Amino acid sequence: MRPIAPMSVPRPAGVRRGVRVLAATAAAATLALTATACGPSDDGASAAASSASASPAAADPKITIPDDLKDKLKQHGIDLDKWKHGEWKNWDRDQWLRQAQDFVNPIIQGLWNPDRMRKAEQPAEAPVQAHDISGDQGVTDPEPAPVQAREAATPYASSVPVEGKLFFDGPQGSMVCSATVVTDPAHPGKSDMVWTAGHCVHAGKSGGWYRNIAFVPSYNDKGLPTAQLKGAGEKDLAPYGVWWADWAETSSQWIAEGSETGGHGSPYDFAVLHVTPEKGGSGKSLQETVGAAMPVDFNAPAVPDITTITANGYPAAPPYDGQKLYQCAGRPGRLSLTASEPTEYRVGCSMTGGASGGGWFATGDDGKPALVSNTSIGPVTAGWLAGPHLGKDAQGIYDGVSKKFASQ
Repeated sequence: MRPIAPMSVPRPAGVRRGVRVLAATAAAATLALTATACGPSDDGASAAASSASASPAAADPKITIPDDLKDKLKQHGIDLDKWKHGEWKNWDRDQWLRQAQDFVNPIIQGLWNPDRMRKAEQPAEAPVQAHDISGDQGVTDPEPAPVQAREAATPYASSVPVEGKLFFDGPQGSMVCSATVVTDPAHPGKSDMVWTAGHCVHAGKSGGWYRNIAFVPSYNDKGLPTAQLKGAGEKDLAPYGVWWADWAETSSQWIAEGSETGGHGSPYDFAVLHVTPEKGGSGKSLQETVGAAMPVDFNAPAVPDITTITANGYPAAPPYDGQKLYQCAGRPGRLSLTASEPTEYRVGCSMTGGASGGGWFATGDDGKPALVSNTSIGPVTAGWLAGPHLGKDAQGIYDGVSKKFASQ
């Protein structure tokens, strides 16, 4: 399997790891797993070396850089001026921050311009070693029939206002994932929190935090064809602006075990971001700006009690190009990669790399729509997707981000 994570201008997803690729022969057979990653971009940084929280500094004078953040940057040897002028492309192991408390994400004004966003779409898929899951037959259901993804109704701001694209940079270049605006318990009606996959923000056991992480809600809101996007302006691609992550948290399991290939860490492949507008904004929160936020259900019905799940995302690997929002809906089954880790949801879906991190919606335990999972992995040959069943580990991260910004 591959985590469906970043996709990039020329390479992987996640979102963190763009798209994970999973090759499955049958439920009782072996699986070739890989992260659905995004591809690198034109200005891809040199590849090199090798948690889950983060905080950004701003270049816009309207956005104040807290003194503690300035000190944090200095502690990591980061010169903000040099960083903004290209030092962020240094991926030497000593420069690639890995631990949860190390995440920093200084805002670089104009970095994610329309042209760079549009080009960050070419995913790279890296198949992984096969894994025998025959011993988990009790919690792995037969492979679901493929479901053809359908484009979401336009404008996306009306049909699925909580969805958007996540952009970030890694050693291979610019990458993309999908993400969802979620509610914030500390700020009802005024959330600045976003849900995505862990591999869209952190490279897992072999790396560290990705850089220049930014969320664009309702990307290409009108669903314009690729040919028309070449001359499109920011209002077409980013109608609600670009929102930079000023903090990010993912699971300790993802940081310790996560792998771009093989499906390692996928039961814990989730992350929560806190964001701030690149240009300072009007003082409105992200939720107020887009007009919606999805509640998260950490006690959602298990298979087979949950009847329908709708997966959302911006698939970028062929036959898709990452420019439009798609959806798949159907009854989920179960997937277990190892008997010692939580069972995941699995749905039939043709979406590919770049869809990683996209929200999975279903009727929650209170009878109302809620986010119950996110795209994590999928087969090398598109046909199905899998995502974690959210529980106490996911809730701990969610609550932690909320509490961190509760007084702001």
